[in-house]
Order: sequence, then C-alpha cells, then structure tokens
Amino acid sequence: MPKHLISIHDYSREDILATLRLAAEFEKNPSRPIFHDKVIASIFFEPSTRTRLSFETAANRLGARVIGFSDAGNTSVTKGETLKDTIKMVSNYADLIVIRHPLEGSARYASEVSSVPVINAGDGANQHPTQTMLDLYSILKTQGKLEGLKINVAGDLKYGRTVHSLLQAMSHFRPSFTLISPDELRLPQEYREFMTSAGIPYQETKNLTENIDSADIIYMTRVQKERFSDPIEYERVKNVYSLTRSMLESCKPGMKILHPLPRVNEIDQDVDNSPHAYYFDQAENGVYTRMAIIASLLGIKEI
Repeated sequence: MPKHLISIHDYSREDILATLRLAAEFEKNPSRPIFHDKVIASIFFEPSTRTRLSFETAANRLGARVIGFSDAGNTSVTKGETLKDTIKMVSNYADLIVIRHPLEGSARYASEVSSVPVINAGDGANQHPTQTMLDLYSILKTQGKLEGLKINVAGDLKYGRTVHSLLQAMSHFRPSFTLISPDELRLPQEYREFMTSAGIPYQETKNLTENIDSADIIYMTRVQKERFSDPIEYERVKNVYSLTRSMLESCKPGMKILHPLPRVNEIDQDVDNSPHAYYFDQAENGVYTRMAIIASLLGIKEI
C-alpha cells in the first residue's frame, strides 16, 4: 500500500480490493476507536460539505482528533503563506493530512513536502480518488461485482474530477462506458486515449437515454459552475440533462443511479423514490470507505 493517496493510479487493483474489504468491515461496526492517539488535519482551501464532513466523521469514528480549517480565508494563506509552508507546518501537528485545493497538482505537491501521509480530497478538475473509492464500494455493494459492468456517465465529463478518477479505477475491471455530454463538456482527449490504450470499449453520445436499458450503473454529474471561466458557456450547458423517472422504465431491475453530489437539476426529484436511486446511500458509504483509507495509510491492513 502506498504512503499517500493522491491519484487513483496510486492504488493497484489489489490495493483497491483490500481497501473495499476493509470498508466492509468498518460498515459492520463503524465505532472503532483504534486511533485515539492520532491527530488528523482536515485542510480545505475550497468549499465542501459531504467530503469534509465524511472525512471528519470517519476520523472521529476511528477515535482520532481532528484539526484544520474549512475556509482558507481565516488562515495565514491570506497573509501570503505558501502551500509548502502551510503543509510543512501542519505536518508537524498531525499524523495524516486530508487536503482539498482548487489547483491541479496541489495535492501531489503537498505529498512531496509533507512528513506524514496525505490524502487528496480533490485538486481542481484533476482527481478525487476517495470519491472514486466510495463509488467503487457502492458499485460492488449494489452489483455484487466490479468486473464486466456497463456504465453510463453523463453530464460534465470535461471538468468532472470524479469521472476522471472513476474511468481510471474501473480500468482494472473490464468495463464498458457510454459517455454522455454536450460537445462543450466532452471527456478530455487524454482520458479517451487512456481508455483506448487500456482496451476499454466506449462510445460517446449527446443522448441521455442512449444504452440506458443495458446499463448496470448510471453515473450522473453536476455541471460545475465554479470550473467555468466563461459564465456564458456555463449558462449554455447548465441544464443540458435532467434524468426523470419516466426515462427509467426500460432499465434493468438492478440498475443503480450514482451521483457524487451535490445535485442541481440533473436528477429530477421524482427519481428519489425509485428503486434505482442510490446516491444518498452512496454518500453514506463514504464514511466507511474513508475510514478504510485512513486506517490503511496509518498502517492497519485488517481488523
């Protein structure tokens, strides 16, 4: 197991499966104060609700104390302190650092200057590996397997870091993808090349219901206003897709809808009571998965 989790590429297939097995053990009994002597730093330079609270809940259930901030405006960053100095300072106080930062590559840089393990909780439009791990756990729980699944991914495929990480993680498990987006939010070329080189079948479409009857998973994403430098471009695509209950009539009985949340208009409220809806359960799975990631980086392989 690597020292840090910065990119989903840091985890091998066996690392992923071992972490998911550990998450399942934590779900059976979430109160495991095995790190009562540890301090975990939660430093969020960018707004977050689910990820930050999920990590802090995971740390508390493991018995660790949590320090940090959720608003960089209240820190020495406003005085001009560099990211390097912030990380070096925080790593003197904590046994593990969880960081979210708007700049791509910032988490990797933090891991290079930190003396303790670093977990990337999102760096710009680049990676969100712990979200991917909870996505994989959710897929495994609902489908009973990770191998050979058909996954529809819809919405913001250009800036959606959860999508980028998911495509890479699933490359270990022989998936096929239907990629659904307008031209403006098409998956970047580097990820299409990655899938081609990995032998992953995929097709691109603008039609939300394309292949919906054969999908095992529908992964919806929000069009992220904060990633757009041009507000006109955002206004043009912000409501491009909305998944409604009537669209699900021909779906497989076991198909599940995932979403990293928060949602805006991309999943209609009438879908919430559908047996296909799983996005709120998915968010709960984040606690157990992040408990497993923290535990493994602090040296616990099984419980």
